Amino acid sequence: MQISADAWEALYRAQVAVMRRLQRHPEFAELSAREYDVLFNLSRADEAGMRLNELNEYVLLTQSSLSRMLERLELKGLVHRWQDPQDLRGLRIRLTDRGRAMQGQIAEQFRRHVHELMSAGLDADELKILTRLADRLREAVGEL
Repeated sequence: MQISADAWEALYRAQVAVMRRLQRHPEFAELSAREYDVLFNLSRADEAGMRLNELNEYVLLTQSSLSRMLERLELKGLVHRWQDPQDLRGLRIRLTDRGRAMQGQIAEQFRRHVHELMSAGLDADELKILTRLADRLREAVGEL
């Protein structure tokens, strides 16, 4: 049991360290890493966008926190929210052209910074192993 807790702690601390370093870069001056995560997930949706509860499956936010964030992103002109025609109680969300442009611009820099940070500590073979292990763990716990 302790070995699992140690592994989790190491994985979590590594992610926190990488995310803190990433957030120091200028591309996150206008947008937080959590906001970028929302834009990233919305960038994978088609013109029909995503339902709020769908998007919520991909982010580490409560539904109410996500709703408030989406309100702020809409005020910035980055997302568009509308009532779901299939379920009038639900919302659909998609990126605006401005949101798609910002996400793409940040994504390019984000990938470069992630590569610099990750490859500073792991070689290409270790990165492939880490990817396989993370995928196996995610599948084992039944998440996306």
